[in-house]
Amino acid sequence: MANVALIIAGGSGARMHQSIPKQFLSVNERPVIIYTLEAFQKHADIDAIAVVCISGWEQVLWAYARQFNITKLKYVIPGGENGQGSIRNGVFELEKHFGEEDIVLIHDSIRPMVSADIISDCIVKTKQYGCAIATIPCAEAMLQTEDGMCSTGSYPRDNLKRTQTPQGFPLGKICDLHRRALEQGITNSVASCTLMIEMGQQVHFSLGSEKNIKLTTVEDLDIFKALLLAKRADWLKD
Repeated sequence: MANVALIIAGGSGARMHQSIPKQFLSVNERPVIIYTLEAFQKHADIDAIAVVCISGWEQVLWAYARQFNITKLKYVIPGGENGQGSIRNGVFELEKHFGEEDIVLIHDSIRPMVSADIISDCIVKTKQYGCAIATIPCAEAMLQTEDGMCSTGSYPRDNLKRTQTPQGFPLGKICDLHRRALEQGITNSVASCTLMIEMGQQVHFSLGSEKNIKLTTVEDLDIFKALLLAKRADWLKD
């Protein structure tokens, strides 16, 4: 049974206000996406990597993969009309090369701090439960609002989880889910886990981390740089 990482890099990153897609921004002379790919490249249980890539950057990605020795990268797939479309393109392409029982871990290209423990737990929980969604507890007070400006109600945070990626599935199961979603006209679910729920399926949780941040804003880039410095400092102490 193969374990395949499907990295979603189809977005343009408008909220970062950069001319370069955020997954290709350089931090310490390395593109963000390379940090992400290296996490899966180094993991012993990952057999292959596929990337759903924003149009026009495919050859740049292949060049970076050669430069940084990402030898597990086997497929570069065109992005879709939105996030759900990009994931659908990716899993349908993988279906041509892998079996129904093989595991696919769907991961954001702009979550470069994903750890080996998170990847391992996602694989284990996917095999155990049939899917696995990386999550972390909700530590903040959660307020309900109708207008985005004020609130008169709250929601118990113990009943909430914050989702991350990777999100793991048997390949046949996630492909079937996307086909049925198309038949039902569901085309813009925000994530694989929400698509599962919209389609009446139960999801199971796997390990996440506060450090497994998604680089959405310039402030997130600052946090990423700080985490890299902290990681380097820990390495120097060993």
